[in-house]
Amino acid sequence: MTMMNGKVALVTGGGRGVGRGIALEFAKAGAAVVVNDLGVSLTGQDAGSVSPAQEVVNEIIAAGGQAVANSDSVADWAGGQAMVQAAIDNFGRIDVVVNNAGNLRDVLFHKMTEDDFDAVIAVHLKGSFNVSRAAAPFFKEQASGAYIHMTSTSGLVGNFGQANYAAAKMGIVGLSKSIALDMQRFNVRSNAVAPFAWTRMVSSIPNETPEQQKRVEGLKKLVPEKIAPFVVALGSDAGAKVSGQIFGVRNNEIYLFSQPRPIRTAHTAEGWTPESIAERVFPMFENDFYPLQRSGDVFTWDPV
Repeated sequence: MTMMNGKVALVTGGGRGVGRGIALEFAKAGAAVVVNDLGVSLTGQDAGSVSPAQEVVNEIIAAGGQAVANSDSVADWAGGQAMVQAAIDNFGRIDVVVNNAGNLRDVLFHKMTEDDFDAVIAVHLKGSFNVSRAAAPFFKEQASGAYIHMTSTSGLVGNFGQANYAAAKMGIVGLSKSIALDMQRFNVRSNAVAPFAWTRMVSSIPNETPEQQKRVEGLKKLVPEKIAPFVVALGSDAGAKVSGQIFGVRNNEIYLFSQPRPIRTAHTAEGWTPESIAERVFPMFENDFYPLQRSGDVFTWDPV
């Protein structure tokens, strides 16, 4: 494969799961890869280790590719700068940033602590900003570049016990669109991808009831490596005209998600009062209200 020959990709959270598959696929396509991974637990509380990233790097090099490991934290501004600089120092350029690093602090909203919320926002949303912002001057100077940010149906659709994660993932959608708008003049694009995959990030889902067990068995069929080909295509020159979009990848299925636009309108020449709104607007809109669904209520079929 030569789709990414001469290109350099940075993959955060690239030591395991979806990130590992993406890093390996970029290398297979000919790119040099910076594999970033802290090597910590899902909650981010373990001591840092470069070993997961280095394992992926070793695998890439053994296959004849080019790669370096990086263990900086995406949650730190300086960490984002350092991992982008690693691409420049080792390979002379950077062409693709994949914001894949993540953590979880799942808990019902009324029990969620400030630390639970801040820790997830710091990695997913602030981390995506930190790394993207670090690459922006290089993308601007070379008049090219691609950002690929990982969102989730936990935010796009909904899920229990993930207010922090859902807020971060919806924030990433807004961040991606803003980058696409602000950077289009420099021939830089930005897209969001919701990956469906059985990884450490979802292996903590409860499986105590028959319904939960059935859902988990379905999730186990979702192969993390299936996400990678689409991400590489987005990052390649073949994806140069694709920007500001939200996609999903679920094994062999690829989705293009809708984005919020007005679907109903109500107006009055006299101006609204609280009473007239309650009497006229709510009943008028009611049939088009979205139900309180979770991701599993929407994606009810087995993955293809």
